[in-house]
Amino acid sequence: MEIVRAGLEAWNAGDMDALRETYDPGTIFRTPEGWPEPGPYVGREAVMRQLEQLRETWDADAFELISDFIHATDRVAVRLIWHGAGHGPQAKIELTAVYTVRKGRILAIENFWDHAEALEVLGLAE
Repeated sequence: MEIVRAGLEAWNAGDMDALRETYDPGTIFRTPEGWPEPGPYVGREAVMRQLEQLRETWDADAFELISDFIHATDRVAVRLIWHGAGHGPQAKIELTAVYTVRKGRILAIENFWDHAEALEVLGLAE
């Protein structure tokens, strides 16, 4: 859970170099169904390009955790709201991210609109 928390803190601090260090070189990033750029993004550099592009969408943005971390084997899920402001209307995007962690690095991120669906991926029921 520590590496996931560190990644979210790096994002909120705007420290993209620290965020990059949380990812495994083979990281896979999957966006939620219906996302404008559907992905998946494969490899740390492809993931970072996508995240940097998302970061440029607003003048300011941050993740707000709205649940505790849920740990199941090598996966961690967290429900959050992504707040964005500037360049038009403000955004308040709620989703659940499921992180797969191996050897102290984030290997995969899967994003879900439906929290119950994310819990199913973990093998848990809400």
